[in-house]
Amino acid sequence: MSSDRRFADALTKEAPALRAFARSLAKRDAQADDLVQETLCKAWARRDTFQEGTKLLAWLFTILRNHFYSEKRKERRMIEDPNGIYVSSLLTMPAQDGEVGLVEFDDAFSQLTAEHKEALFLVGACGLTYEETGAICGCPAGTVKSRVNRARSKLAALLYVDGAEDFGPDETVRAVIGGSGG
Repeated sequence: MSSDRRFADALTKEAPALRAFARSLAKRDAQADDLVQETLCKAWARRDTFQEGTKLLAWLFTILRNHFYSEKRKERRMIEDPNGIYVSSLLTMPAQDGEVGLVEFDDAFSQLTAEHKEALFLVGACGLTYEETGAICGCPAGTVKSRVNRARSKLAALLYVDGAEDFGPDETVRAVIGGSGG
């Protein structure tokens, strides 16, 4: 019989004692079962460090106890969030999507006329009103509205989108594409 087989048999033999010890520490049976499973997995992975002639059960109890207290320390740093409200606020959009989208947006924006870029930038990105933008550009507010509308339509067509919601959570990009200029 190989040494691995003997070790596996010895682990199996000690499992009931491990389970009893785990139940004395854990609040739930499922948690105790997880502790035993993790202990057996760690013991198997580190079987080469077990010293023949020493008590296997004592070694296993040490592994189980250390794992139990490590998990307890982790739990202290955790926040209870049964409804997932806190977790949902931690959403981070993948950076690569934003970078690709920004490159595509920049390419599409560069295809607009100078007047359309100017009007869209001032109204959408800077948040100025049509009247304020008109004063800066030296044209009526109606002309600014027309330029912004045409610029947004052109960008949407170049980017193959139906509306601002297709751009995800970036507030500035959504304002440029679909916001109102007041």
